[in-house]
Amino acid sequence: MGWKDLKKKKWYKILTIFSSIYILILTAFVIWMVFFDTNSLRIHMELKSEIDNLEKQKDYLKKQISKDKKIIEKLSDPEELEKFAREQYYLKKKNEEIYLIEYEDSLKTKNKK
Repeated sequence: MGWKDLKKKKWYKILTIFSSIYILILTAFVIWMVFFDTNSLRIHMELKSEIDNLEKQKDYLKKQISKDKKIIEKLSDPEELEKFAREQYYLKKKNEEIYLIEYEDSLKTKNKK
């Protein structure tokens, strides 16, 4: 009984038909799961990218929070609070005058030649 005789048997033909149907169904299932399903590979990759971006943003915001906590601790001292108010908001005491000195290289003007 050789390979040719085996191919002529009825059960072999039925087996090849069923195996090809199973392969087609399996292929259709894989294509559906990768591209069209609500939990598809494409959506999974997009969500993973979004998670990575949110993790980066979380780290950045934690650093900002720690900087702000240091500033708050620093501003608990009245002298530092006064210094901050004078530098950032140009506040002054009564009977004081404030002069803003701007250097030429700090101005945002175009040099004309």
